[in-house]
Amino acid sequence: MAFGNLRNAAALCLVGLALVLSGCSGYRPAPSAFHEAVVQPYRLDSGDNLRITVFEQDDLTNTYVIDQAGYVSFPLIGSVSARGETVQGLETKIAGQLRKGYLRDPDVSIQVDRHRSFFILGEVNSAGQYSYVPGMNVQNAIAIAGGYTARANQSNVDITRKVNGEVLTGRVPISDPILAGDTIYVRERLF
Repeated sequence: MAFGNLRNAAALCLVGLALVLSGCSGYRPAPSAFHEAVVQPYRLDSGDNLRITVFEQDDLTNTYVIDQAGYVSFPLIGSVSARGETVQGLETKIAGQLRKGYLRDPDVSIQVDRHRSFFILGEVNSAGQYSYVPGMNVQNAIAIAGGYTARANQSNVDITRKVNGEVLTGRVPISDPILAGDTIYVRERLF
């Protein structure tokens, strides 16, 4: 009887150890949609600054910010939903609204003046929020954040990114590109 209880206790310990170790493994490698987002057209979101030019309409041409709710407040037509739109999609949307009684054939051009920030946390010297520049990779972001601490895992990081309205987290090498709005977490190494 005692031997059976000992065997059950040992089995429970092994199951518990397996659960603890599986919890230590952290995130799995990034799903394919995570990497595909890097090659998709840029999607606008809160915090992006846009330079919107309406040809021959100096009063409408200005720099506009996408607010927290995902809208751009534009003269004559009011708030325009921008979250999730491409630059070309927002150009078409604004031009369409301006055609409705304001301008006959508006020529709207949009450039992203300043991208929304990215965030970096964990084992870097200056964790925080930083300005995103197109073409950045994880290694660039770590350099901007003052480099690694002495305890940092320098082989890969975890990135949390919004892809098609869904928030995904995946582990990527430091050579991977980042996107505006990403949150990068540099883990502590085990030894």
